[in-house]
Amino acid sequence: MNALIIFALLVALMLTGMPVSIALGLTVLTFLFTLTDVPIQAVALKLFTGIENFEIMAIPFFILAGNFLTHGGVARRMIVFATSMIGHWPGGLALAGVMACALFAAVSGSSPATVVAIGSILMPAMLKAGFPPRFGAGAITSSGALGILIPPSIVMVMYAVSTNASIGALFMAGVVPGLMLAGMLGAVTVWRAWRGGYPRQARASWGQRARALRDSIWGLMLIVIVLGGIYTGLFTPTEAAAMSAVYAFIIAVFVYKDLRLRDVPRVLLASANMSAMLLYIITNAVLFSFLMTSEQVPQGIAQWMIDAGLGPVVFLLLVNLLLLLAGNVMEPSSIVLILAPILFPVAAHLGIDPIHFGIIMVVNMEIGMLTPPVGLNLYVASGIAKMGITELTVAVWPWLLTMLVFLGLVTYIPAISLAFPRWLGMVP
Repeated sequence: MNALIIFALLVALMLTGMPVSIALGLTVLTFLFTLTDVPIQAVALKLFTGIENFEIMAIPFFILAGNFLTHGGVARRMIVFATSMIGHWPGGLALAGVMACALFAAVSGSSPATVVAIGSILMPAMLKAGFPPRFGAGAITSSGALGILIPPSIVMVMYAVSTNASIGALFMAGVVPGLMLAGMLGAVTVWRAWRGGYPRQARASWGQRARALRDSIWGLMLIVIVLGGIYTGLFTPTEAAAMSAVYAFIIAVFVYKDLRLRDVPRVLLASANMSAMLLYIITNAVLFSFLMTSEQVPQGIAQWMIDAGLGPVVFLLLVNLLLLLAGNVMEPSSIVLILAPILFPVAAHLGIDPIHFGIIMVVNMEIGMLTPPVGLNLYVASGIAKMGITELTVAVWPWLLTMLVFLGLVTYIPAISLAFPRWLGMVP
């Protein structure tokens, strides 16, 4: 009954339009002073120990690296490289946009940043080339969601912090699903472009492709630095995040010279604002998770499911439905921080691998980025494409249905997520 009361209070506060972080904080305080016997001292201690986590430091570093790359001309060079490679295929510019989103996702860790970086350049270019507005907007908005599945990923760091899972194993587990989803989104793009007779680009010569690769190699090297460094044990994921921030600063300011030194404080301030918002949500989510655990809520849910005879198949179906519904009204970081500590113990009790479960949550968060009324990618792309949210929602439907099919595959074929990290010896 206490659990029902606290969830009802949390939902009621969020429905008022209150920010999730403040709604979490007020819910925790109300629960703390009226419905539980947990001593205040224990809660205060948990607050400090919960956020005194080395992995949390990766979040501001990845945000900073993404902002440097967004402002530093890396996206433009990746688009040129992608267009030179596959621009001559049906719907060439849109397909190059899918590939560029996959490449930029591998260095930014953020879906909205990927949509801004790639979409602000490619959407106007596609309109100029004669593509229908909805087609270009749908392809880029959907492909931007790859930003949180292809590592590094801020949402994966959130999941790891909430469940004590290995960030390195999660990153490696996201490689195959990320590439697979990029391929499926690209296939839908080619099919729709072929059916609609949309324009192609002229085939680039091997010399043009070599020049495009040479121009973009500094940005692409960041993928090797982050993933290669983690795999070889050269540095931890948190140290990889710090390295990526320093590297992104150097190539944006001193190599490509697209970001002036006087603009760096503005990028630092924007990164600090976003980091502070996420860290405040994490702080309240840590308390929320602690109180849920103290009230035995996850254990109660697990026992109820076992008593009802529900196995892993039905549990994962219910989890997907819950996460898809939550994705309509909340942003990904909040969903992961609130629900992961509750659902994770149940999944573990049913024998579901924690890394596999993390990838399932991340794919659900991707879909939530494309569903109104709170789909972040929709709002970001709306400003770039000059479209209303309703029109943009219609535009992404073919790609959104593809992502739902992919979610089913990832949910019930664990090898898609686990084969690569198992091959690397990172999971049993």
